[in-house]
Amino acid sequence: MKSLSFLSAALLLAILPASGKYNDHRGHNVDSLEAVVAKWTPEKIAQASQAELVELNNNYRNLMLGYSQINRVKSDFYARKALEISSSQDWYYASQDAYRYIGLHFYANEQYDSAHFYYSKALECVSKVEAGATSFTNPDGYTEKDIDDAKSALYGTIGNLYNMQDSLDQAMEYYAKAGEIFDKYGWNESNSILWYNIGETWVDAGEPRKAKAAYEKALDYALASGDSLKIADVYKGFGNLYQSQGRTVKALRYLRKADTYYINHKREEIASREETMDYSAQALRQQRSRLIIGLAVLLTLLVAGAVVTVAKRRKRLGDDGGSEGFGPESSDTVGGEPRVAAMSHDGAQAPKLNDREVAILKLLAKGHTNGEIAEQIFLSPETVKWYRKNLLLKFDASNSAELIFRAKELGLL
Repeated sequence: MKSLSFLSAALLLAILPASGKYNDHRGHNVDSLEAVVAKWTPEKIAQASQAELVELNNNYRNLMLGYSQINRVKSDFYARKALEISSSQDWYYASQDAYRYIGLHFYANEQYDSAHFYYSKALECVSKVEAGATSFTNPDGYTEKDIDDAKSALYGTIGNLYNMQDSLDQAMEYYAKAGEIFDKYGWNESNSILWYNIGETWVDAGEPRKAKAAYEKALDYALASGDSLKIADVYKGFGNLYQSQGRTVKALRYLRKADTYYINHKREEIASREETMDYSAQALRQQRSRLIIGLAVLLTLLVAGAVVTVAKRRKRLGDDGGSEGFGPESSDTVGGEPRVAAMSHDGAQAPKLNDREVAILKLLAKGHTNGEIAEQIFLSPETVKWYRKNLLLKFDASNSAELIFRAKELGLL
């Protein structure tokens, strides 16, 4: 799952395209557009011509899109302003776009029932367009491509909704529908976003092979599109994958590539950069931890080797009739067996867990989903997923099943 950091959203909020294939939010100058729409009072809107309403509706929708990544409140505000015009004029194609974005904002706030309601309203509008509904701007109706465009956007967002609710089969069903349309028209940027989302899903589900395959597809589509943002996103995905597997060197290599892009687009890509930095910090902590453990093991082996060497030497001296106290009967010497046994390890040491981690671990062991755990301990699903990732890291486990097995081995369950 995905993006924005795991504390705020476990899934990347993939705003898949509508109204003209892939629409890049970086292309809208929101400041100047706001100045243009500010003069439109309710009285002026009531007296506006059809052409003026079309232009104003488009400006509201561009502000809705332009603010989608940097100011969710403003994006929602302009989506509703656009919907006021389009719904009053029966412009179903424009309305479905606004409904979808309002749904996305509810989705981002974890209000999934409300999100589903607005997605359903959007689907109703698409059905009316498909049935032949026209508008002032399209008196001849909409093309198959226009309708497919709207459908694919909704399929992607509905897939995300089921994904966040841990209904992966339904999520993949909708993702597949969206992917078929993207392939049909060669919309590589959109397919890159889609497969990135799928990769995030499999990482979170503890399926690294499926995640890697999805990220590879995402990168192929991103490279085919030539879109530097999409390429950076996929690099971030690979970094997340390898970090979750403890392959920190490879993870940091991809994360640095991603951050090279994000640092040059600070305003637009705040969340993506924060997520990249979070993954990098986790990878660096893993590296330090493993370095410390490695040095401790190396020191233990060196000391143990020295002890064994001294013991053998003393035994040899004893066998050769050496000084008293160096014979084979001496068991309390520095090189004696008790000291070697005391320095050996009988098994892995249980990691230190706080009360919340213990509670989540026990609920995971009972088979509860992230959503169910979140309800029982009054946390958001994203926060539960974040705790689960930390547990995987602490137990050096690649998935939940391995986590629970190791916790039982250590007597924690």
